[in-house]
Amino acid sequence: MTLREPASRGLPSISAVLPAYNEEAVIAETVRRTAAALTELGVAEFEILVVDDGSSDATAARASSAGVSDSRVRVVSHARNRGYGAALRTGFEAATCDAVFLMDSDGQFDPTEISRLLALYGRDRVVCGHRIRRRDTWARRFYHKAFFGLVRLGFGPTVRDVNCAFKLFPRAVGMGLHADGALVSTELLVRAKRSGYLLMDVGVHHYPRTTGRATGANIGVVVRAFRELWQLRNHPALLDGLDPPA
Repeated sequence: MTLREPASRGLPSISAVLPAYNEEAVIAETVRRTAAALTELGVAEFEILVVDDGSSDATAARASSAGVSDSRVRVVSHARNRGYGAALRTGFEAATCDAVFLMDSDGQFDPTEISRLLALYGRDRVVCGHRIRRRDTWARRFYHKAFFGLVRLGFGPTVRDVNCAFKLFPRAVGMGLHADGALVSTELLVRAKRSGYLLMDVGVHHYPRTTGRATGANIGVVVRAFRELWQLRNHPALLDGLDPPA
């Protein structure tokens, strides 16, 4: 494939999508840090989309009152908890800028490290962070390794850290996805690769969670992921619909 010059020489407009579930303790700070990072990098046009996935706490209210300009922040709320993939799909579909920056809102990533992704970004690329040293429980790391071993067997290699929630990609790549659970990142990457996008890896730091509760290793989440993997493997038409990069 012939590579284009990275778009960082002329920064794209960016929709930062921050999925959140019961993150009232950190969401306002995450919004503020994300806005500051994009501003300091010179991104002239950006928006921050907080997708509140049916939280039972004050996540939505804290995000709305984070102290960032109302024109920069939008909060989209699900009436009930629908799942990680559904939250991402809502954010991706609501995005209006050229590129989408995905980052989890739990404080385990440093938004200033989007500079590492922007250095490689182009309209034909999906730039994916990989956690240099993953700070999760042993159960979650074990599940991740086992599950994505099956993903590689079924769909071939994609990137080093499929589920790392620190990615930058053209807005079109996030449109028309189907997964409601944790398989959403696999669907996005496999579909992008099949459509001719270049998948790129870059190391980012990962910090311990200081508040809230991770749900990635919950039995319901794991069962849903395996069910969606089976559906994707047996219904390859779900991976259609993404045009090749312009």
